[in-house]
Amino acid sequence: MKVTKAIFPVAGLGTRFLPATKANPKEMMPIVDKPLIQYAVEDAIAAGITELIFVTSSSKRAIEDHFDSNFELELNLLERGKQDLLTLVQDILPEGVSCAYVRQKSPRGLGHAVLCAKQLISNEPFAVLLADDLIDGGEKTCLQQMMTVFNQTQASVIAVESIAPHETKKYGVVDVNTKNTNVCTVRGIVEKPSPLEAPSDLGVVGRYILTPSIFTFLENTAAGSGGEIQLTDAIAKLLEIETVLAFQFQGKRFDCGSKLGYLQATIAYALKHPELADDFQVILREFIECTA
Repeated sequence: MKVTKAIFPVAGLGTRFLPATKANPKEMMPIVDKPLIQYAVEDAIAAGITELIFVTSSSKRAIEDHFDSNFELELNLLERGKQDLLTLVQDILPEGVSCAYVRQKSPRGLGHAVLCAKQLISNEPFAVLLADDLIDGGEKTCLQQMMTVFNQTQASVIAVESIAPHETKKYGVVDVNTKNTNVCTVRGIVEKPSPLEAPSDLGVVGRYILTPSIFTFLENTAAGSGGEIQLTDAIAKLLEIETVLAFQFQGKRFDCGSKLGYLQATIAYALKHPELADDFQVILREFIECTA
């Protein structure tokens, strides 16, 4: 089976970035000149996804507007002869890629957000991408790398990376059969364990490819950690009947759900921006020298 659909859970309140997110979606916060959600969408499109499903809330209209056409803006750019900017705006969503939007009426967890999109997935495997996790995969995006594994195995694949012991309470943590390869079979998964209870140092990050069997378990998953329906808990049930693989991707992940991670990502992407890199490097060096 081929994966052509991806779910983007974007209904969260973004409380860690208040007051910036009081009126603007966290996913629309820019890393240099593109919003976080666009980076996630580009990851998906590069991996062959053609149907984008956004699980939104009433305060997230800006996301829908971003991926829609803006006639007034495009006409203004055309009349002013700004063809480069016009092309940039029109190419946000390539030909052949469609968007759908589903409302999550209240923030009840990642598992519930994925379940909200069930009717649009039908009986197909699908991807889930969290915009908070900005991943620079280099030549191949993280989801592209995962898609290669899925196409070879037809098994659910979850992205993982090594985390510090004191960070286990922030992640779902997997128990795997071996750590000597970048693709491992998952034996167990626990949501936000204490360092003493964590089965390994491999934490799940915001990229998943899942078989439709996950919906059966999501429909019967009670509220777990934080009083929310956790995708991790449903995956723990899924691996009892199907193979689930943990994939250690190549690339650098930035946790843009935290302020520090967001700043790290901004600096890293500015330092490789084709228009800004050289000048920004000079500014950064001067700033470091002034504050040393």
